[in-house]
Order: sequence, then structure tokens, then C-alpha cells
Amino acid sequence: MGIRRPALSTAVAAALIGTFSVPIAAGTASAKPGATTVREDFDGDGYQDVAVAAPGAKVGGHTWAGYITVSYGSAKGLDPKRTKVITQSTAGVPGVAGDNHVFGYAMIPRDLDGDGLTDLAVVARDYREQGNISGSVIVLWGRKTGLSGQDAVRIAAPANADVGADITAGDFDGDGHVDLFMGNSEDSYDVHDVLYGPLSRSGSPAREQTVPVYSTDNTIDSSATGDFNGDGIEDLATFYVYENHAEGGKLWLGTKTGLSTVPQRLPSAAATAVADFDRDGYADLATRIFPGGDTENLEDPGTVTIYYGSPSGPSQTRTRTITQNTAGVPGVSEKGDQFGGRLSAGDVNGDGYPDLAVGVPGEGIGSKKNAGAVVLLKGGKSGITGTGAQSFHQDTAGVPGVAERGDLFGGSTRLLDMTGDGRTDLIAGAPGEDLGTVVNGGAVWLLRGTASGLTASKSVAENPTDIGAPATRALFGLNLSGDNGPGTAIP
Repeated sequence: MGIRRPALSTAVAAALIGTFSVPIAAGTASAKPGATTVREDFDGDGYQDVAVAAPGAKVGGHTWAGYITVSYGSAKGLDPKRTKVITQSTAGVPGVAGDNHVFGYAMIPRDLDGDGLTDLAVVARDYREQGNISGSVIVLWGRKTGLSGQDAVRIAAPANADVGADITAGDFDGDGHVDLFMGNSEDSYDVHDVLYGPLSRSGSPAREQTVPVYSTDNTIDSSATGDFNGDGIEDLATFYVYENHAEGGKLWLGTKTGLSTVPQRLPSAAATAVADFDRDGYADLATRIFPGGDTENLEDPGTVTIYYGSPSGPSQTRTRTITQNTAGVPGVSEKGDQFGGRLSAGDVNGDGYPDLAVGVPGEGIGSKKNAGAVVLLKGGKSGITGTGAQSFHQDTAGVPGVAERGDLFGGSTRLLDMTGDGRTDLIAGAPGEDLGTVVNGGAVWLLRGTASGLTASKSVAENPTDIGAPATRALFGLNLSGDNGPGTAIP
């Protein structure tokens, strides 16, 4: 997320130019054709679920209080009747909605207590969100009845701590339990903590580790987790920026005792996604490239580079770079497209190879600037290529709605098997979508995965008015659970 001291009373404007992120390696690679591993399943019914953030929403008269919605998978996909709204004022949720809390600033969907149900760690960011502590991480526990505020817990933090910055999840010691990496101390500007799982129902970790993540006065902009060296233990990649320029990345290898504290160097990266695209046993790292290393000008055409995994981690020699000018990729690279603004991995066609969904939120559709699109890049034996790539937007036949200036369709992307057919579906957000006279209400869509790729047939959409939630400038769909990236630039 790249904000060390998030005084969100002034950082609301910053959120609009790209500081929202949810760093998590999300690639859902099938173990065999037609079989998708169910991981993000809050109610344990076998369908993957998704949480959607509306960070700009007013709640209880408080501006930028934010709320989240939880949509449960089914054979029908997204269904407003199976969508629940949760705010910080929901019964059982610690704290209360307040100005600039931005509940849903980041959302980590993983099984944090080891009971087999996916939980949701939700970040609220405000300089004094809880007394003298900045921000909080609130865990909503997975239940057969779905997520609610019941028994929700705030992860404990010491006085004057900066909590939840750069939150990322992975199994960094290979013990089968999910661990959380995040800022959780007064020294979060110099070090971050690893809270090793399983978490207790009181929010306490099994043990903790301090990692000296910073070597200069910079900030973490994005991160990713995956088993990049193929040793069976997940590793952590952190990427840094300082003022207006990128400062490279670091790879912290996972070991049986936890994260190594001596990192390897990596190139810079903005948005990320992780999956074994060529199925060679090593996780691969897909990244969006900062244009010329400039972190303040992400309204560029957009470039995606994949670093393939190797015994030493993400290879810096075996790479592939893809733009909208790459053969087979629909469209043309144009200023402001933001190709790669969001990235997500999953096996859409059930062939066993993960594919890559690429958000292009600045894409113009005809004369409609910043209407937005999503491009699907196919995986295979050679990894990700432009061959057979597909593009979808709101003017695609079968997609509900109409492309309009400033919609930013593709401003968030996730590939999840919400329909339970063994192929991942695309959930895409358009946080700039106007809902009648409601400005920037936002919306999300589900496009189904098929043997030939994504299809607009039977696609569905959902927005705040569908579920009776606050809509005005809610930016619903700016962030999805497990979504990752530095954010979408909203002109």
C-alpha cells in the first residue's frame, strides 16, 4: 500500500490516485484440468466467494467510512439476494464507523485459524482509528452461515503502532498454517512483523517475527507471495518506491523457521499476480511495470512483465513482456490505458494452466475515455502469451450496462470459480460507474469461464442500489478481496 503514516483525513485524495492495494498472491492454478482448488470459501459450501469494498461510502453520516459486501458463490454466480453488507458499525465488529476509516482499505481472504473455512482480515486505516494506534486489522471469521460480526476480533497491537500497512498472507514456514505479514508496531516505518498462524479466536498469533524490511527512507508499494524457488515453502516479495520513483524489490525466502531476513534483489513492480503459468513447479510473478520508473504517472499505456520462477526465485533472464501491441492482444497501446492496472491469475478454461486477467481501466471505448476493459491472457506450456487473448468491456455484447466515460471497468479484477464448475470466472469492478444520478457509485460484474475462455453469456452485474447499500461516491468495486496493485488512477 505504500503509506507508512496514513493520515487519511488528507489521504482520501491520494486514494483516488492509486494508493489502495491488497497484496496477496492469488493465483488459483488447477491441479488437473477441470479441477479448481476452492480456497476463498467463507461459508464452506464449495463455491468461491468474493468481498467487495466501497471505500468512499458514507456510513452513519461519516465520510469515507467505507463498507464491504460479501457475495457468495452459486451456480448463478453473483446474486444480490446472497450479498451481505458489513460496516464497522455492524454488530460484533470492533470499533464504530468514523470519518476516513476506509473500512475495507485492504482485505485478505485466507483460513487464518485453520478450521477449514476462509476468514477475512479487513483493514481500516485512520491515523487515530483506535485511540493512539493508527489503523486496525479486524478478522471476520468464516462460518457455515457466512461472514458476520459474530466474534469478530481486532488483532492486538502495542501503543503508538501503525497497524495493517502492506498486509500480505502466505505460509512462510511451510507448516500448513497461514501467516500474516504487516506493519504492527511503533517501528513499522523500519520493520514489519510476521504473525505466524494459526491465529487464535482472540486474534493472537502462534508466534511473531520482526523483519527489517526497509534499508532506506522508502515505502512498500506492493507485495506478493508464492513458492518462487519450488522448495514447498512460500516466499515474500516486497516492492519499494520513494517519492516519485521506483526503488526495486526484495525477495525474502521462506524457510522452515520462517522468513529469511537477508533478502535478494528484485526489479521494481506495481500490481502483481502469482501462479505457475507454465506448470514447471515454480511460481511465476506477473507484474505491472512503472513507466520509466516513475511512480506518480501511472496513466501510461501499461506494460506487464512475467518473471518465471526458478530454483533461485523469480528469474531475471527468463521473462516475457506483454503490452497491447503484442501479437494477439486486443487493442493498441495508448496513453492512459493503464494495461496491467490490476492483475489476477486463475485457470479460466480448465486446461490446467493458469491464465492472467489484466485490468485496462483507462481504455477508451470508441469516444468514451476511461471507460475501461479487461484482457484475458492465456497460459500454456510456454507460459503467458498473447495467443488467443480476449477483451471485454461494457459495450461487449451480453455484458450488462453500457460503456461510459470514466467508468474504469477493470479497475479491479479477480479470477475465482464462483459458479463451481471447475473453471475460474472473472469478477471485474468499475468504481467510476454512475448509477443514474448517483456519481461514482461503482459496480462489479461476473463473466463466466468456459472451455474456450471467458464468455459474456449469462454475465451478471451488481451495484450498491441492488443491495440497498450507500451508493453516492461509494466507489464500490475499487477493491476486491485478494485483489492486488497500487491502485487505479481516477482522472
